[in-house]
Amino acid sequence: MNPTPNFNHVPAIAAKMLILAAMLLSLGSTRLATRAAPAALPPLAPILVTEGLTQPLHITNAGDASDRLFIVERRGTIRIYFNNLHPTPFLDITSRVRSTGSEEGLLSVAFPPGYALKQYFYVYYTNLDGNNQVSRFHLGSNANTADPDSEELILLLQHPTHSNHNGGQLAFGPDGYLYIGTGDGGGGGDPDGNAQDLGSLLGKILRIAVEPAVSMSPAGNFHIFMPALTRGEPGSSPAAYRIPADNPFTGVSGARPEIWAYGLRNPWRFSFDLLSGDLYIGDVGQREWEEIDFQPQTSKGGENYGWNVMEGTHCYNAAACDTSGKILPIFEYDHSTGCSVTGGFVYRGDAYPDYVGAYFLADFCSGEVWALTRSGDVLFTEQLPTLSQRITSFGEDEDGELYLTDYFAGAVYRLAPGQ
Repeated sequence: MNPTPNFNHVPAIAAKMLILAAMLLSLGSTRLATRAAPAALPPLAPILVTEGLTQPLHITNAGDASDRLFIVERRGTIRIYFNNLHPTPFLDITSRVRSTGSEEGLLSVAFPPGYALKQYFYVYYTNLDGNNQVSRFHLGSNANTADPDSEELILLLQHPTHSNHNGGQLAFGPDGYLYIGTGDGGGGGDPDGNAQDLGSLLGKILRIAVEPAVSMSPAGNFHIFMPALTRGEPGSSPAAYRIPADNPFTGVSGARPEIWAYGLRNPWRFSFDLLSGDLYIGDVGQREWEEIDFQPQTSKGGENYGWNVMEGTHCYNAAACDTSGKILPIFEYDHSTGCSVTGGFVYRGDAYPDYVGAYFLADFCSGEVWALTRSGDVLFTEQLPTLSQRITSFGEDEDGELYLTDYFAGAVYRLAPGQ
C-alpha cells in the first residue's frame, strides 16, 4: 500500500521529471492542455519564520486584521505566531485527541468570516475512539486563548476500522459555507467503497451551513437561517448545522445531503483561490499517482473525481474501469517523483509579482514543488527547485503571502524567491 501523509515513515524518493497529461475540467466539455511555462519563474527559497513546534500540520490566519498566524500541532494544540511563537497554546485539547495512528491528530482549524466579532472557530480532529470530529470552540479570557471547555460538537465522522485516510481540511468558501475534506476510511484501495457511495460521508468534500446567513430573493424578501450557537459541553447533543438548499444531493434518495463532491481518496489539503473562488484539491494517491483536482467557482457541485475507479487519469481497477461521469485531475505526478501530495494555494500576495496567479503544491516525501498557472484553457507547469522541508501544509497570511509547515523540523517557513 502506498503511503498517504504517513507522518511516522517517509521512504527515500528519487526525484525524476514529472509525467503530465491533458486533463478534464468538467464533464466531457473542457480540456486543459498542459505544457511548460514559456518563461521560467524565479527559484523559491524557504525563509525560516519560527521553530520549536511539535509536528505542525496546518497554518492559517484568522482574517481579523491581527496579522497572527495560527499553527496546528498534531498532538492537539494550536499555537500563535506574532513576532514570536507564543509559549502558551491558543487551544489545548490533547486529552481529547488520538494521534497514535499514522494520520490521526488535530488536523486543521478554520476561522469563520467576521471572526473578530464572533470569537469562535472550528477544528477537525481524531477523537479517542478513532472517529473524526468537527467542533466549534469559543475564545476564553483574551484574544490569544481559547476556552477548551466551550466545545460544541458539530459533526461526527465515523471512522472505525483504519487509522489512515482521515482527510482533515476545514475551510470556509466564498459563499460562507464550511467545506470539509474527508478521507475514504482507510485501508488499501477503499475496501468499503466509501468514496463512490453517496450514502457515506467518507471520501468526500462536504458543504454545510454553520454560520448565520441572510439571503434576498428576487422579490426582495429576506430569508434568514440561524444555526444554533449553544456553548455545549463534550458529550452533549451536537450543535445544529444546516444543509444549503443548493447542495447537489439534497432530496436525492439514499444520498447524504451534506455531500458537495465525491470520489476522493484522501483530500488532505484543499483551498479556494482568494480572487476567483475556484477550488483546488490535493488528493493523495494509492499505488502510483498523486493528483490535483479542480472545481471552478461556477460549479453547482456534484463532481465525481473518480476514486476508486480512477487513480489520477488512470484506471485503478482495469476490470471495472468506467470513466463516464468522472472529473479527471488537472495535474498528476507518479511515484518516481514523490509519494504524497500536499495541496497548496493560488498566490495572491503583493511581494512577488512573478508568482501572482500561480497555484503551489508540493510532495511531502520528496520535497518537490510545482507552480501551476492558467491562461484560458492552457495550464502551464513549472517544476521548482526541490526543498528539504517535509511539507504537511501551505498557508496564507492576511496579505496572501505563502507559508509552509515542516513536520519533522517543527518549523514554519515563508516562501520567497531565492537566488
